[in-house]
Amino acid sequence: MPPTQVGAVDGIAELEEFYTDAPDGVRANMIFSADGAAAFGGRAGPLSDPTDQRLLRTLRCFADVVLVGAGTARAENYGPVWLTDAQRAWRRAEGRPAPPPIAVVTRTGEVPARLFTDPDQPPILVTCAAAAGRRRFDDDRRVLVAGEESVDVAGAVASLRAQGMPRILCEGGPTLLDELVEADAIAEICVTLAPKLAGSQPVGRRLDPARLSAPHTMRLEHVLAHDDYLFLRYRR
Repeated sequence: MPPTQVGAVDGIAELEEFYTDAPDGVRANMIFSADGAAAFGGRAGPLSDPTDQRLLRTLRCFADVVLVGAGTARAENYGPVWLTDAQRAWRRAEGRPAPPPIAVVTRTGEVPARLFTDPDQPPILVTCAAAAGRRRFDDDRRVLVAGEESVDVAGAVASLRAQGMPRILCEGGPTLLDELVEADAIAEICVTLAPKLAGSQPVGRRLDPARLSAPHTMRLEHVLAHDDYLFLRYRR
């Protein structure tokens, strides 16, 4: 087993080198305050800093698809993935020329209009059969049905992988993360620990306890520090 890497980094150029080997499966990326809040005022942005925000965009470069819950997509006003020229060149060299699509887990189809601003990057709506049967989706929407009465996240992950998108970056929110953990679908989780105290911040997380017989054990890959933020990476 390789040793855990611990140290400080000068900035995003050094930090991103520790994340290029995206796992085959779901890589979750989350930020938490020092007292455990996943958001402030319903958004993760107030907890973040420029380096963390650039890391989020960098992780997208290494993914085949970005998976997000509809509540987070609406709160953060998601749009299509934007990549720098250098990131596009890196993806071309890897045989993945197009930016990764956004896949939104939703029962209603209510997602930010910004997601449809680039016709070359339509989002994928991940929903269940009951919701798909009740609602007519526009022709320009790519729909992935997983589950009958509720979205089967394990089935959604399997379908995305079967469609040639094995490297899945999950950007939350906490409810979707809970469901992926319960489905034992997390291969890796990248956690940014913010040097902030946020207090109690309800963000739609379920109140019922997780249906796990025991916690899933992860292995710490690295702990990196920059401007009082800690960047942690855990793998199965």
